[in-house]
Amino acid sequence: MGRLKVAVLFGGCSEEHAISVKSAAEIAAGLDAEKYEPIFIGVTRAGAWKTCGQPRADWEKGECRPVILSPDRKTGGLLIWGEGGWQIQPVDVVFPVLHGKTGEDGVVQGLLELAGIPYVGCGVQSSVICMDKSLAYLVARSAGIATPEFWLFERGDRPEPEAFVYPVFVKPARSGSSFGVNRVESGGELAAAVEEARRYDGKVLIEQAVSGCEVGCAVLGNGAGLIVGAIDQIRLRRGFFHIHQEAEPEKGSENAIITVPAALPAEERERIGETAKAIYRALDCRGLARVDLFRREDGRLVLNEVNTMPGFTSYSRYPRMMAAAGLTAPEVIDRLISLALEGG
Repeated sequence: MGRLKVAVLFGGCSEEHAISVKSAAEIAAGLDAEKYEPIFIGVTRAGAWKTCGQPRADWEKGECRPVILSPDRKTGGLLIWGEGGWQIQPVDVVFPVLHGKTGEDGVVQGLLELAGIPYVGCGVQSSVICMDKSLAYLVARSAGIATPEFWLFERGDRPEPEAFVYPVFVKPARSGSSFGVNRVESGGELAAAVEEARRYDGKVLIEQAVSGCEVGCAVLGNGAGLIVGAIDQIRLRRGFFHIHQEAEPEKGSENAIITVPAALPAEERERIGETAKAIYRALDCRGLARVDLFRREDGRLVLNEVNTMPGFTSYSRYPRMMAAAGLTAPEVIDRLISLALEGG
């Protein structure tokens, strides 16, 4: 039996393009060369799909060819432009290492469903719901999971500053990695924060700040067979956690201390893990997700967000949590591909 052909899809049109490239580079390094034959597909910021060599920051400067992922199930893979025209390249599985809009929000997942090609990660419905924080909160609440108090504003709405008790967080409803997110301490800061959020999404969320610390849980698996990584804990020096927007994230966060495993009693870490699994199932996640929670001073857990394609960069939380639980990056990648081929 030959090696499985794995199409690694990275880059994309969202503000998280550069993060995706870094994640894909780590995925490329973790693929077992004896088991997998990678096909790297970069998506430019303008949305053009191209084959390329190893993922890297300047991947577009290398030898690239236009590529299309065909939605026709008879094709079973890619159409790559060559000297003789379009050539068919069959694919066994796709690893969409895409973060944010048009990658993590169900769009690419829908294309892969049409094509009938197995893919790593959550399906269309869960990708859509988790990407939209307001929808994720509503589903979580229906499952008995606590969420922050929040208010939703569509494009053109003007939130009244006196309607809130500060501090609050202003966020794009459908964005990731803290782009467009601001902590607002007073009514005078609100309008500017809303405008900043609307740079990334017309739908804006205002959340009541939750006191306490943030804890995270890496979840891997389908259905009943879930594995959780070591729980991590974020303690802020100031502001809020936004490592992907920092100048040199590879050297660590400028304003936060991340502890893995979290400095909490074992039974408390287990409770966090069980809560994360309950959220993962309620949102119909599969393959993988990182579930972020607030742990209030009274111990109550409150959902922050669910990231359906967490970063795989050298400084990302998901692989670090899995490594602390005894699973190396190549082992995680191998399991994710197996889960994709199993379906579910």
